[in-house]
Amino acid sequence: MEGKLMEVQEPRKKRKCILGYIPWLSLRKTWSLSLSFTEAERRLQENGPNVPLEYSFPSWWNLLWNAFFHPFNMILIVLSSMSFIARDYPNGSIMLILVFISVILRFCLEHKSSKAAMKLSEFLRCPIKVQRCAGRIEQKELIVQVDHKDVVPGDIVIFEPGDLFPGDVRLLSSNHLVVSQASLTGESWATNKTSDVREDHNTPLLDLRNICFMGTNVVSGTGTGLVISTGSNTYMSTMFSKIGKKKPPDDFEKGLRWIFYMLISVMLVVVTIMFVTDYTTSHNLSKSALFAISVASVLNPQMLPLIINTCLAKGALAMAKDRCIVKSLTTIREMGSMDILCIDKTGTLTMNHAILVNHLDCKGLPQEKVLRFAFLNSYFKTEQKYPLDDAIQAHVYSNGFKFQPSKWKMIDEVPFDFMRRRVSVMLETDDKHSQFFGRFMVTKGALLEVIKVCSFIENFDTNEISTLSSDDYQRILNLSEELSNEGLRVIAVAIKKLEMHKTCETSNGSKRGADDFERDMIFLGLITFFDPPKDSAKEALWRLAEMGVKAKVLTGDSLSLTTRICREVGISTTHVITGPELEEFDQETFHETVKRATVLARLTPTQKLRVVQSLQTIGNHVVGFLGDGINDSLALDAAHVSISVDSGVAIAKDMADIILLEKDLNVLVAGVEHGRLTFGNTMKYIKMSVIANLGSTISLLIAKLILKYEPLTCRQLLTQNFMYSLGQIVIPWDKIGEENLKTPHKWSERGLPMFILWNGPVCTLCDMATLLFLLFYYKAYDDVNENFFHSAWFIEGLLMQTLIVHLMRTEKIPFIQDIASWPVIFSTLLISSIGIAIPFTPIGKVMGFTILPLSYLGFLAVIFVGYFTIGQVVKRLYILVYKKWL
Repeated sequence: MEGKLMEVQEPRKKRKCILGYIPWLSLRKTWSLSLSFTEAERRLQENGPNVPLEYSFPSWWNLLWNAFFHPFNMILIVLSSMSFIARDYPNGSIMLILVFISVILRFCLEHKSSKAAMKLSEFLRCPIKVQRCAGRIEQKELIVQVDHKDVVPGDIVIFEPGDLFPGDVRLLSSNHLVVSQASLTGESWATNKTSDVREDHNTPLLDLRNICFMGTNVVSGTGTGLVISTGSNTYMSTMFSKIGKKKPPDDFEKGLRWIFYMLISVMLVVVTIMFVTDYTTSHNLSKSALFAISVASVLNPQMLPLIINTCLAKGALAMAKDRCIVKSLTTIREMGSMDILCIDKTGTLTMNHAILVNHLDCKGLPQEKVLRFAFLNSYFKTEQKYPLDDAIQAHVYSNGFKFQPSKWKMIDEVPFDFMRRRVSVMLETDDKHSQFFGRFMVTKGALLEVIKVCSFIENFDTNEISTLSSDDYQRILNLSEELSNEGLRVIAVAIKKLEMHKTCETSNGSKRGADDFERDMIFLGLITFFDPPKDSAKEALWRLAEMGVKAKVLTGDSLSLTTRICREVGISTTHVITGPELEEFDQETFHETVKRATVLARLTPTQKLRVVQSLQTIGNHVVGFLGDGINDSLALDAAHVSISVDSGVAIAKDMADIILLEKDLNVLVAGVEHGRLTFGNTMKYIKMSVIANLGSTISLLIAKLILKYEPLTCRQLLTQNFMYSLGQIVIPWDKIGEENLKTPHKWSERGLPMFILWNGPVCTLCDMATLLFLLFYYKAYDDVNENFFHSAWFIEGLLMQTLIVHLMRTEKIPFIQDIASWPVIFSTLLISSIGIAIPFTPIGKVMGFTILPLSYLGFLAVIFVGYFTIGQVVKRLYILVYKKWL
């Protein structure tokens, strides 16, 4: 969404609301009292849950509305209205019954799917740190975690990297705070925010540096803020209620539009011809109009909206059983088309449970001083704690090291960000008896990024500090390479002695940049960790590869470590690349390298985004992305299928279409299978119904041109169509062949037209054979035998449209090599039996049918054997040419 668009439409009422807080909030240092739990509960009851409108699960009336207003339903409603206008109430009623069945079944399944997702969402929590007051006599301020839904106006929230702002927030304090407003502006770059500023009313709303908006996220830095609006009262909800946040239609949805316009075009042509032809012979305007309307209803695939949404809802319910929250139903279909899955290494291929192995100097010898300063950095950093920080502190406490953090105090901090890839803290101790007396800058982070700011190195064997030479540099890199090849993760530690008066603030109170302090540092050594690979990852990746889904690892970790882990889980490491190397390539080389590479390491968030976009646009792949970190948010937003986990950061879960409550790749394998089944059954219905409907309409047109009467009356035609449509309801419960599960399928612009051209004439050929048989064997070419022709044509047309599903559903020989699921078999037998029996019942007499001779049923058996034989030959030729069937 363009930033300019947001600025033009920004609501004045909301601007006044936010700016109204600024004058008195500028006195923030006098503000200390937080909300009590009782007051917070009262405000929650008053304002409602903190859920923006667009993220709420759809209400039942929204689901009913969407189920009703579908283009194909609208066609039937228009045709039904025309029938009622022409006083043909039975025909109009049949059309409305079809609409009613479609809408109710679709609504029930979607409502069931939504309730399942809503129930699972109760397990999904987005904890927010807030300050609350407790105590009856003496009020004490506590920092507690509450779910984002329970945040209320007036809460003081504490945030760190990866957090989403739970409402519109006025900053009370900030420390190197950088915020991404891409969810509001559509612009990828981040914005600096600070509490130390007083804005005026002329500043554009999104440019306010002391206001953070709901839906935006912290890139780096920390701070606190006062929540001034929540839920539907936030700026984001106000804007999205007018503009909306919706992904553009995918190829499948565009294909459905093409079908709609194609059928409308054919309908107008055929209906016009039918009307003119019938009126020429009957000279009855009302009768001819009703017949034309009935033919138009035959062309309309009435069950299409029901079948599509039933398939999607079934997939969502199946994934709910695997503890997956599906936020977008169409994502299930995209999973079936997915052919590349990009995954992060940490926590996906590995256990995400780091264990500290060793603390080494530049020569690979254990040194306690390296561990001491790594521990102090992890202990005093105030931003989000990572597993490596927990591993360092656990190692220190469990092994009896006494580093006495109580004798240190933190002066300031330069938070971690994904460009610097390091975090620095400024510490001080006044223990004059300690060898570490004084003020230090302690830096910890990625080896190459830490060594980049080092000019000196500590030699522990001689207890001297010397200039960092090229030999030292190469020795450290070789040591890191050896450790990474052993499957260990490596981070570096550096320090710098500072003068006692130096802080991160200048004389005028503004913050100094990281470059002012992170330079000319002393390299201490390396900390190594082990994150064991998951047992289930290798099997899941092998199953995905069997299904035609290629895995690419996109990570910020080192190449050697990532390569080692990938080998253990079975990912090819023949083509590997790093982020810095990608930056050196031109566009063409970049795209070619991304296409071949299976392991891409040391990537920044922007590079992950570029890789995903390259695979989508240049490679024409359907790309899935599984990530759970801040650095994955851009790629998650761009991917066709975005997947995160419940343990991921808030921004990752917000961007994802599917959230796994269990971080297991095998769940994704099941999701791909559900997606393939959904796509296969949907395409099965679309191709079958379009061919059957077009073939039936063309046959009716030819028969009308030959006969002196209508091949079927309006009532008979609509009854046949009604029964056939009911039989199709079970298609979402059909199975698909193993060959379809093993290959990803995408909508092809040329696929459907060519499929119709190849297979459509086979249906018409069978109808024409029946027409000739009735004309020449039973002499049914005059008005005397009109009822006999209607009965015979009704049964043949119904059986043809009912049995065609078995020919189209598989590339194998139906009933011999592949048998449909029992619901489809049962539906076929039931509809066929009712259709054959109708002419022999009183209902048949009312509809104008007559009893048929047994010889005709024998002919039908022969004609359908011929139809399946010719159809199978055409099918094999089609597969030979196009290499696929559905």
